[in-house]
Amino acid sequence: MNKKIPVLIMVIGVLLLIPSTAFGHKLIPTNGSNDSLENGLMISDHMISWAVYEELNGNELYYTFDGKKGDMFFASIVIPKIETLKNFSPSLAFIGYESHLELIQGYEIDNSNRNFPYALPEGFNAYVFDYSGSFPSKEFYEPFGQITYWERQEITFDLPADGTYYLSVFDRNSNPGKYALAIGTIEDFSAYDFFTLLPYAWLATKLFVNDYFSAIIAIGIFIGILGLIIFGIYRKLRK
Repeated sequence: MNKKIPVLIMVIGVLLLIPSTAFGHKLIPTNGSNDSLENGLMISDHMISWAVYEELNGNELYYTFDGKKGDMFFASIVIPKIETLKNFSPSLAFIGYESHLELIQGYEIDNSNRNFPYALPEGFNAYVFDYSGSFPSKEFYEPFGQITYWERQEITFDLPADGTYYLSVFDRNSNPGKYALAIGTIEDFSAYDFFTLLPYAWLATKLFVNDYFSAIIAIGIFIGILGLIIFGIYRKLRK
């Protein structure tokens, strides 16, 4: 029997054992260059469930997407459960044409403010959502990355008009810290993603929360399996 088959079966088995809810968000890579409205990180489809891991250091970060009137918009911020981040609560701003923002209806909008501290293009405005709960906040455990997060603000409403919209995350007191921004609710993974995007997302999650030990072990296992496959192919070719 081909020696590669047991390895493939093992990998598939591990993926199947991971709860399906663990695959809720597709990870979007970012390098922190989205520090202005003009350089906002593009979200290709705000309806799809995405996640972005970011770090603030006294700056603001931006994201942009195109939406249609009536589309449901969802976004939330969570903080990795690291003791130094227990009180970290960045603000989340929803930015668009002022004439569009005035049309938004929803409970979350009633709990927002207009205190966006950065300059915006003429005709634009922002609804700012600050976290107003207690510390430490409610926790949830994400089984795929085996990470616990503190929940912060969450917003949901229908988009008021066709157009381009922006999000910004910042800290009013310029406190440094890490956060994960989730956007969208529709899970959309292909079979290809299970062998490419998801392993990358797992490793990125470990690095995000400074779990370097698990990351090194995982990389070592991957290199070991790859080495065995290459060695098996080499032996077969020699025969």
